[in-house]
Amino acid sequence: MTNMTPVTKGAPADKPAVKAMPDAQTVTSVEHWTDRLFSFRVTRPASLRFRSGEFVMIGLMGDADPKTGKQKPILRAYSIASPAWDEEMEFYSIKVPDGPLTSRLQHIKPGDEIILRPKPVGTLVHDALLPGKRLWFFATGTGFAPFASLLREPQTYEDYDEIVITHTCREAGELTYGAKLIDSLKDDELLNEVIGEGFWKKIKYYPTTTREESAKMGRITDLMRSGEAFADLGVEPLNPETDRAMICGNLAFNLELKEMLDGYGLEEGANSKPAQYVVEKAFLD
Repeated sequence: MTNMTPVTKGAPADKPAVKAMPDAQTVTSVEHWTDRLFSFRVTRPASLRFRSGEFVMIGLMGDADPKTGKQKPILRAYSIASPAWDEEMEFYSIKVPDGPLTSRLQHIKPGDEIILRPKPVGTLVHDALLPGKRLWFFATGTGFAPFASLLREPQTYEDYDEIVITHTCREAGELTYGAKLIDSLKDDELLNEVIGEGFWKKIKYYPTTTREESAKMGRITDLMRSGEAFADLGVEPLNPETDRAMICGNLAFNLELKEMLDGYGLEEGANSKPAQYVVEKAFLD
């Protein structure tokens, strides 16, 4: 694996040295992709090390208790969308109108602070997979986030000859974040220099929608069962000898795809026992 050492910027000069919240980090940028999706970047703790594909707990302080005046943090598990070498941390989130956290988190702006617990964990890491030739990323909605990290991780391209990323969303606009990120790899001078010119040519991107009309309609699981997905991609169905996979989506999707991969002869792995595929159990869509 090629090591790319993260560099952490110091706190802005106009910010106090002592954070107002425990484990607080400062928001550096926010981008709203649709009325349901947004991404944001925050400063990275100087001591934080993580593996591309892992997640951390992030959040905000809740309202003060009317009786005690005390506040409790509202925390949720968020996959880190930035690679392990990035000097900042990026996250990709849904907006839930009545959600305890996202109803407030969607309104953050640069300069605001969020809570970030510096204890990364997760199963969507290279260490949990046995060596293979082709790596599949299966995502729905904001489940693309850990793959946004892994698609910018040099080890991904060192370990595999081909990377297939499938992303199924309800509407075409919900694919924009992923599509833009993948397209940006072509012009990423740092990655092209570190990994090798044209590394992005190893990627096969397969976006689909289930509600709004787009170039490819349908659930990825249905398209795989019919053989249409494999024909479109120009690859053979998954084989435990050559194919490895990572899954990150809603619970129903995860369970359905797990059953399919088991049917192909792949076995589920973990950090303690690497195998042919892994599932992110902490993801909530």
